[in-house]
This record gives sequence, C-alpha cells and structure tokens, in this order.
Amino acid sequence: MSDNGPDHTVSLRAAGLRPTRQRVALARVLFEGGHRHVTAESLHAEVKATRMSVSLATVYNTLNQFRDAGLLREVVVAPGRSYFDTNTGHHHHFFVETDGELHDFPSDDVTIAGLPAPPEGTTLARVDVIVRVRR
Repeated sequence: MSDNGPDHTVSLRAAGLRPTRQRVALARVLFEGGHRHVTAESLHAEVKATRMSVSLATVYNTLNQFRDAGLLREVVVAPGRSYFDTNTGHHHHFFVETDGELHDFPSDDVTIAGLPAPPEGTTLARVDVIVRVRR
C-alpha cells in the first residue's frame, strides 16, 4: 500500500477476499488508475512491467474472484473475449470492433422498451447494452 493511495488490503477484506500479496499487487495496478477496461492479457502485461512475477492463470483467477466479489464487472464482447470494468455502476458500452476498445456511456442515454417478462421464478437483474462501432 502506498502512503497516498487506497488501502487495497482493507478493500479486499471488505469484499470477502483474503488479501494475498498477489491480490493486493493486482488490485493496486488495476484500481489506482481510475475507471478502465482491461483484459487478463493486458493486466498481465502491466503487472509484468512492474517486475512482479505472476502467471497469466493467476491474473485470470484473480479477475474472476474480483468480479464474483463485486469489485469488477465483466463485459463479454464475443465468446471467449471479455473485458473487466473497474466501473461497477450502471452504464453501457461502445465497443470499437476494429480496435478492441470499450468506451462507457451513461445508462440515461438509452431508453429500453418492450422487454419480455423474465422466465418464471426469475427477476430482471440488469440490462447491458453494447453498441458495436467501427473506425
């Protein structure tokens, strides 16, 4: 933990996760840059640049644990292609297919009408909109 940064140990514990050295290091790299979208591969490259030894499998596992704990939101843009979003508030995304970039836009900018009733025994949790664009 840095003296002027957030205490990721406390944040991880509050989310029900044990603050291992690798989780704290990944949280530092992931969350100290403001809201952003990362893939497991891009985060792995960032972490390696800090000279921390961590496997890609550990990065994948940690991102999934952070997602399950509510610290991240997963945005699936194609089968087997996910981004992890540090902004867990309700919003939607533009996906630039030619560049593989995600850009946030407010949920207030979208009106959704005519949703079907959810299957019996379920309730609507959230509607995610991904608008695909190209350069």
